[in-house]
Amino acid sequence: MTAKELTGKTPDQLREELTQLKKEAFNLRFQQATGQLENTARMRAVRRDVARIQTVLNQKAAAAAAN
Repeated sequence: MTAKELTGKTPDQLREELTQLKKEAFNLRFQQATGQLENTARMRAVRRDVARIQTVLNQKAAAAAAN
């Protein structure tokens, strides 16, 4: 997921995606705690995707406030 892909989405779509990623992050943490996690790199990717979405949401909010 790139920032360019995210800027084309509406804030509602971004919030929905954020919710899904947070659920996935929770499930990955649970798998790691129980020793069932196979792809540890996915945790890092999910965290970064969450940060990207939050950044784009903040940028959109700042742009809306400036207008």
